[in-house]
Amino acid sequence: MGTEQRDERRRHARRRLLSLATAAFLTLGAGVAFLTAPTSANADPIGQCTATTGAVVAVDFGPFGGKVERGCDTTPTTGYELLHTAGFTTVGTRHDGDAFVCRLGFGSFNSGTEYPTSDKEDCVLTPQATAYWSYWHASPGDQKWTYSSLGAKSREPKPGDVDAWVFGGTDVGGTSGKPTFSPDDVRAGGADPKPDPTGPKPPDVPPGAVDLPAATRWLTGKLTGGERVLKADSADPDYPATTEVVYALAAVDPKSPAAQKAAAFLATPAHTEAYAYPAGKDQAPDATAAARLALVAEATGKDPRAFGGRDLLGDLVKYVCTSGVEAPEPVPDCTTKGDFRTPYQAEGQALAVIALLNGGMTPPADAVARLAAFQCEDGGFSSMLLRAGDWCDSEAGATGLMTLALKRAGGHDPVVQKGRAYLKKAQFPTGSLPAASYTTVGSAFSTGLGAQALRALGDPLFADAAVSWLSREQLPVGAFTFEEPDTDPVLTATTAATIAGAKSDLVALTTKKTDPPKPSPDPTKPVPGGGPDLRKGTAYLTDHSRLIQGRYYENSPGSGFADYGLTIDGAYALAATGEDNTTLRNIVDFLDKGGKDGKGRGVHDWTLIGTKYAGGGSIGKTALLAQAVGRDPRDFGGQDLIAALATSVCPAKSAKPDRSCADKGAYTNATSVFSQSLGVIAQVRAGENAAAGEPIAYLKGLQEPSGAWPSLIGEPSQAEVDSTAMAAMTLDLLPDAASQAAVDKALAWLASQQKEDGGFPGASGNSVNSAALAVQGMSLDGAKYADRIARARAFLASQQNGDGGFNVAKGGQPGSDVRASTQAVGGATGVSFGTLTRSLDGTSPQPLPSTSVRPSGSPSSPVIVTPGESAGATGSAPGGGGLASTGAQVGALAAAAVALVLGGWGITRAARRRRTDTGGEA
Repeated sequence: MGTEQRDERRRHARRRLLSLATAAFLTLGAGVAFLTAPTSANADPIGQCTATTGAVVAVDFGPFGGKVERGCDTTPTTGYELLHTAGFTTVGTRHDGDAFVCRLGFGSFNSGTEYPTSDKEDCVLTPQATAYWSYWHASPGDQKWTYSSLGAKSREPKPGDVDAWVFGGTDVGGTSGKPTFSPDDVRAGGADPKPDPTGPKPPDVPPGAVDLPAATRWLTGKLTGGERVLKADSADPDYPATTEVVYALAAVDPKSPAAQKAAAFLATPAHTEAYAYPAGKDQAPDATAAARLALVAEATGKDPRAFGGRDLLGDLVKYVCTSGVEAPEPVPDCTTKGDFRTPYQAEGQALAVIALLNGGMTPPADAVARLAAFQCEDGGFSSMLLRAGDWCDSEAGATGLMTLALKRAGGHDPVVQKGRAYLKKAQFPTGSLPAASYTTVGSAFSTGLGAQALRALGDPLFADAAVSWLSREQLPVGAFTFEEPDTDPVLTATTAATIAGAKSDLVALTTKKTDPPKPSPDPTKPVPGGGPDLRKGTAYLTDHSRLIQGRYYENSPGSGFADYGLTIDGAYALAATGEDNTTLRNIVDFLDKGGKDGKGRGVHDWTLIGTKYAGGGSIGKTALLAQAVGRDPRDFGGQDLIAALATSVCPAKSAKPDRSCADKGAYTNATSVFSQSLGVIAQVRAGENAAAGEPIAYLKGLQEPSGAWPSLIGEPSQAEVDSTAMAAMTLDLLPDAASQAAVDKALAWLASQQKEDGGFPGASGNSVNSAALAVQGMSLDGAKYADRIARARAFLASQQNGDGGFNVAKGGQPGSDVRASTQAVGGATGVSFGTLTRSLDGTSPQPLPSTSVRPSGSPSSPVIVTPGESAGATGSAPGGGGLASTGAQVGALAAAAVALVLGGWGITRAARRRRTDTGGEA
């Protein structure tokens, strides 16, 4: 599109006419999924949040000598983003990353000091459940707080919601430790905004619709060989124009064969490099081209982090400018700090932000803030890469794109509203919009972009008026001219108008589509197949948008920080089903052969083996995976995990304030029954029964008279389905009568906890995780509990969504969650962790697409070395939701803290085995 549009400018001899250099760009619509985390400087005034607009968050600093502080976010997408946009700062843990909120601060309280301070909590491991930030929420009209069953990065606040963070402790399910203030005490008191009676009215025009079949026929006809647009009077591909055609065709038909074929052409490595890497494959990409190709990938269901052999999103982030032309040694194509490097105009900045967000990555804050700098005094935007003091001419097309990119990123509502107002004022009575502020005729290009923006911003009447004008301007061949009174068809104008006519936009057509959650069937009726679809569940878990290049899950989308506990959970699920041994091999090789995440961390940066923070649960979890797939746990990832477990057995309870040892026989830094069980299973499977003697005795001693086990160790907690099932699987490995009797008692207790619909109670409510673990536990005596197992599997099937993933809990926030899905997929097989086995025979190491090495702290892709291969790297995409109540993606416990440490929660099942009356052979 760039050459064609520049020719149009010269032909009309306009001063700056529509400088969206390669553009035809569509706006960003409703499908927001992930945002940048704004800083406190972007906090929305509390008065802007109302009972129907935005959400409020309150943090109680009372334990630290402060008061309850409030903040507002008018457009929150997650509880975590709400915290940051409202002006709070957070610190995560070394073990779990920023997804677990370990410290909180607020600028006006004690100079922004984050609490608890480092002398009280080092934030290396997950904090104890008696002293952590618990997360609560209340919907409009609620008079009581609800303990969040999701982490802050997974919970999606609704308009009028109020969140609360309280330091202290709570029990499983959040029945204690609630905020001392009520939801009404901290709700927003602002009035609902009223429409501006003096604002412009929608143009009064007759209804009209773009002839989409005619437009798509014309666009498809521009593809030579059905795959590429050619430059004028040349046999060379016109790459920008080809991307434009893909967008338009995908907007009309998301499964368009023509769009797929053109995308495949662009994904050929030679063409990807020719277009996006003109300076060489090892140099910075042209950001506009890289962003365009990433959007092509997202529009056609491909992976933008493995497109044409390149990690497009990773390279966009890597090469963001850290300085501008004022630097002593300016970097080429860097006008100002925060620019994406491009020789063209500002459209590349907006496209890159949209591509990153729709690809599940967080754009750098400087890059997002840079977009706001393109706004002119009248509220419109310039398409030029402006610096402070530069002359600013507003353009309707640029305004549509920039305004919605900022809305997509969040934290810039006043800027967005000014841009929205500019578009409505710029619209002519005919419904059209001009190419630039000084022109007096309608432009199909700008009107198409403006219509997309107006519809996505909530002004459908203005958008419909624009489409009405477009319908009257469409040529008989189906195409559009650039502006009145031209007669020649222009591709970029046609693509913009076509997308507007399809009532779509760049974000909507590049956002991954997922099926809505399925309603729960009548639990009294059998589910077809008797359980969930494990093949679809496996496909969900291995999808490239979640499992980064088939190697690891991130703790939050685009963070580059691997959630190694969740990654092993996914591997357990794959081992249990046997549906994708190739991906299972990829994960195992990554962990075993020195793979690094985007932060340069390997699996033992998570186990912390060899340090005082080494966690018996994390080490045991890793060792168990090695055993399950036939690897040597005594040499896995370069460490002897079995020896490390032996040395991590506590000789006695540690003296306060040291909390590394809960008691004699516990593993170091193991705070839950789940962690203790993992360590014992690994030692017993390694034949180290004698070395595991004290840990076994300690685990047995935690069983309650009812037959259940508590969640936590070393401090009071309630009986729990998850921990009881895990402990039962552990003791079932032991053939002695006392162990088998303990298992029988545990299974009877598990069965007594089943709900009428087949589900089981857990920290998240009627929990998918708990039901899956209960299936594993009861399958230890499958004949006795066959009916209950069938009902639980039917419950799991009822919580499986169209995308193959699973909800966290029945009646909770709908939508698939990776952690719940790992547990459900593996658990539904009924295979115990104690006997989980999967041969990797017939698989081989898989090469990874090349990518650039990332600077420290930027999202990146893993590096893995397999025998006989050199290092490679891959990309990243959205991870799963969290099951923790404290911002982390945690599992079992109200504290949510513990489950992450233990590594429990998602681990999936092992090969079903039937127990005899005497317990059978371990």
